[in-house]
Amino acid sequence: MTIKVLLADDQALVRAGFGSLLARAEDVEVVGEAGTGDEAVRTARAVRPDVVLMDIRMPGTDGLTATRTIVEDPELTACRVIVLTTFETDEYVFAALRAGASGFLTKEIEPDDLRQAVRAVAAGDALLSPSATRRVIEQFAHRPAAPTDTAGQLAVLTARELEVTRLIATGLSNDQIASQLFISPLTAKTHVTRAIAKLGVRDRAQLVILAYETGLVRAGG
Repeated sequence: MTIKVLLADDQALVRAGFGSLLARAEDVEVVGEAGTGDEAVRTARAVRPDVVLMDIRMPGTDGLTATRTIVEDPELTACRVIVLTTFETDEYVFAALRAGASGFLTKEIEPDDLRQAVRAVAAGDALLSPSATRRVIEQFAHRPAAPTDTAGQLAVLTARELEVTRLIATGLSNDQIASQLFISPLTAKTHVTRAIAKLGVRDRAQLVILAYETGLVRAGG
């Protein structure tokens, strides 16, 4: 299956660069480009991409607003957004993850890593670099969103699912979780899938956000 990608960045040179790198992958096709957040939303609705590579900082409607609009659009439920940033500790990265982005990349990413990242998110794996995402979350998770009654949501999880969720939020991959809990990687993935379904979150990235916002994992802890 070919993975359809939309490139959204206000710099044409950046779009051309990413497009050239992705064109080398036989299973990836760039189906559209956008230079503003509004254009990204319009194009996403028109071409229905599997993955959007979204620059956070764009003039007018920024990538954060565009990400939220795409994620909340019932016609784009299969679309995943990866935000692009210059620095891993960009404050807007955490805001984008909270808004529904499935992960983030720095613009200095290696070509092979870019292609693998697109494949991973298209497959639903979401967080591309758990350790890097954890650094972002730990830096900004202490800035709470509007108060919500989310802590009770965790009650639907089994003890093992709760444990797996906690380990995901600390930056471990499925293989690392499997090793630590003495279970198979497939079993670890099953626990992750069930936790996502029970909590009603979009993907693994949102599972991590929820773990921090409910206090299951403490920033810096």
